[in-house]
Amino acid sequence: MASDAARLLLLLAVAAALAGRSEGGWCVCRPDLPDAALQKTLDYACGGGADCKPILQNGACFSPDTVKAHCSYAVNSFYQRSGQNPQACAFSGTAFLSNNDPGSPGCPYPSTPSPPGVDGPPTAQGPSSFNDTSGAGILPVTGTVIPMVLLACSLLVALCFRL
Repeated sequence: MASDAARLLLLLAVAAALAGRSEGGWCVCRPDLPDAALQKTLDYACGGGADCKPILQNGACFSPDTVKAHCSYAVNSFYQRSGQNPQACAFSGTAFLSNNDPGSPGCPYPSTPSPPGVDGPPTAQGPSSFNDTSGAGILPVTGTVIPMVLLACSLLVALCFRL
């Protein structure tokens, strides 16, 4: 009985620790989407509080000069300035959380929450819809890992008490 209670407490502690973490250190744009969809996301992130100075023409992250690269920098900045809130990386399915550092020499991507600009933190969660059929309407996967972990922990608890 005592070992069952200890197992339960351990599983609950692990579940609680996982529930408070984000699902990745960086937010990046989906490379499989057309530039038109990613440009909308880029514009939204830059207009919504992201620090987009590094992707301007003379900025450290201007190169490569592609919509995909600039989009990833902008959504990551938005995500970091939102305190790594997983919902701040939804962008109607055009971005996702990643554990792989997308930065390059001379262009580091922030991986920890950064202070917002003088205007305060971003308040929006990304564009709500797009009028094209570029795949931007795909439901975001962001936020699904935590419920899945909690479900798995619940199943483990049930199995532990059956043994």
